[in-house]
This record gives sequence, structure tokens and C-alpha cells, in this order.
Amino acid sequence: MPAILYLFSLANLVLGTGAYVLTGILQPLATSLHVSVAAAGQVMTAYALSTAFLAPLILLATGRWPRKRVILLAMGLFASGSALCALADSLTVLLLGRALMGAGTVFTAVVAGVAVAIVTPERRGKALALTFLGMSLSYALGVPLGAWLGFTYGWQVPIWVVAGACVAVAALLAVSLPARIGAPGAGFAGFGAAARQWFILRVWLRTLLYFVAIFSVFAYAGPVLLALNPLTPAQLSLTLVLFGLSGVAGTAIGGLSADRFGAARTIRLQLVVLASMMVLVPFTQGHAVLTALVFMVWGLAGFGMMSPQQVMLATRVPAQAALLMSLNSSMLYGGTALGAIVSGALVDTLGFARLSWVGLPFALLALATLWFDRHVHRHVVPAL
Repeated sequence: MPAILYLFSLANLVLGTGAYVLTGILQPLATSLHVSVAAAGQVMTAYALSTAFLAPLILLATGRWPRKRVILLAMGLFASGSALCALADSLTVLLLGRALMGAGTVFTAVVAGVAVAIVTPERRGKALALTFLGMSLSYALGVPLGAWLGFTYGWQVPIWVVAGACVAVAALLAVSLPARIGAPGAGFAGFGAAARQWFILRVWLRTLLYFVAIFSVFAYAGPVLLALNPLTPAQLSLTLVLFGLSGVAGTAIGGLSADRFGAARTIRLQLVVLASMMVLVPFTQGHAVLTALVFMVWGLAGFGMMSPQQVMLATRVPAQAALLMSLNSSMLYGGTALGAIVSGALVDTLGFARLSWVGLPFALLALATLWFDRHVHRHVVPAL
């Protein structure tokens, strides 16, 4: 794999940590800002909505820019938003900072487009898996470490660490990336025809649905785990580490499986596993080891879906890969926002321990979209 992909993975480790670290420390955050945990959980909603709407607009506005310049702009936006969050003394300011961080996630679409452009078609699954590996590692390393720092030293500390890491990685990218990277920018030429394809719309819908399912729980990861079992900060961090490590494995397996067996087959199995784990979660209450095992299997399936989904888009219309994948990320974060909103509205009724049942219907609907792909195991790659 090209060395540039390892840099992208490192950057995604930082961005993934910044995106999700607050989900593990919502309780001290809520106490500090004098709001409810459900209200604090909307930090994911603000971030998700910004990513869904602002990131594609920035991608289009910078379509003629050199890719390196867009990448550095994205890192700057994310670092600035992180700093604003760390300085926030109210929920309003915190949400504004999260929105700025969301705008910086244009980075993800840009580097995904670069990844598929610089490798041969049969290696796209592996290239995307490597690019997104850092996002999975953020759960294994960044989020648990951030939870420990947040509970021990205050919720602002991990956010400051993310801001500093953004600056450091941006400097590394500025030095290491070539001035010109051979990948197309986003534009509207040919986009309308691509976006009207039922196949493309189906991929986007599936991403939206399964992220509603996932984030009906993970928008409140810390409170959910604590409701299932009384955990010390160290035990909570360890559980998040195990979940994150399973996500790393899932990302790698998902990319390899998409290349070997086809994206549709891979996603079908992953959604069946995900839905099964969502059923089981509440029944693990009082059994910490069993809870950890269920969440590890959940992570294996959940993280593994992103690469096959992106492969479907990249192989269908390679010339529009960057914009199609950016809009797929919009669906991802739209699902994240909806998951947080739906579960936040129902948490008083069901309790944190049963939140996974809120997302189960969405996982089953995502699985149903694959009925149309039941005969598709590999997609023909159009000529570039």
C-alpha cells in the first residue's frame, strides 16, 4: 500500500478520537455544564449535522483546489473546533465548537477519494480499510484514553489533547504530502446521473439506517455501559479498548472480505451479526464479561461495514468517488444525529440498558435494502 495511506490513517485516528471521545464522558460533561446527560448527548447531533451538511459544501467549494490544500484546511477546521470546545463554558458554545469540528470532516471524503485513485481497482477495499483503520483505532486507543483523562482530570483535557494532536498531524502532512496529488476534486459534472441511480441511493439509505441503529447506543456509550454493569473508570476504559480493538479487526476484515467475496455478501453478514448483538445487549446486564463480549462482536460487525459500502460507490462511478463518498459520510453522520435524537427521546422510558432495542428496527431495515443486491457478489469496475 502507498505510504500516504498510513498518514491518512494517523490523521483519522486523531479525528475519530475527537469525534467520539465525549460519548464516554457525558456524565462529567453534563455535570460541569449543568445540563442533563440526554442534553449533553446532543454534542454528537451537532457534530453529525455539521458533517452531513457543511462537509459536502466545503468539498464542492474546494473542488478545484489541490488536494493537499483541502486536507490542511480540514485539519485546521477540526483543530479550531476542538479548541473552542475545550474553552466552552456553556452547552451552546460547546455545540458551536462541535459544528466547526464537523466541517473539518471533509478530510475523510478527500482522503477516501485519494485512496481509491492511487491504487488499482482490485485493491480499493484494502486501501479504504487502511485509510479508515485510524478511525477504528480511535475507539481502541483514543476514546478509552480520553475517557480516563476526562474522568480523572476533567472533560476538557482530552479535547485539548485532540486539538494539539490535530496541529501536530497537520504539520506532518504539510511536510510529507506532495504539492500535487493525482486525485480528482469534487464537481457536479456527471453527478446528477450518478446520484439518480437506485443502486447509489440504496447504498446511502443503508448507511443512514445502520448508523441510526449503531448510535442509538453509542451516542450514550458511557452511560449505557455503566447502566449494564457498575464499572470503575479503569474498567470502563478497558471495555472501550476491547470494543475498539474489535473495530480495528472489523475494519481490516471488512476491506479484505469486500475484495475477496464481494461487498454485498460482506455487508449482509455484518448486518445480521449487528442486529443479533442489539437483541442481546440488555440481557447481559449484571455480567460484565458477557457485556464486553457482545460489544466486541458488535464492533467487529459495525466497523467492518464502512469499507464495503465505500467500495460499492467507488467501483460504480469512480470519477465521482470523492463526492459520492462525502455524501455517504453525510448519511453516516445524519444517522449518527438521528440515533442520538431518537434514543435521547426514549431513554427516560426504556432506560440506558435497553437503548439497543431502539436501534434494532433500523438495523433490520438496513438489512432489507440488501434484498435488491441478493444476486450481486461483485460489481464490475467501469474503466477510469
